[in-house]
Amino acid sequence: MSEQTEGKMGFTGFAETWNGRLAMLGFVIGIATELMTGQGILSQIGLM
Repeated sequence: MSEQTEGKMGFTGFAETWNGRLAMLGFVIGIATELMTGQGILSQIGLM
């Protein structure tokens, strides 16, 4: 692998930081949606 692509692929600190941030954002949006609608996520998408 060349030096240019070595830091941009795989489990890098940068990628894991953004992955964590987006996961937290998705979790907060999911909880907020449940509070606003009164239904769980599975009910909203028709699985329950």
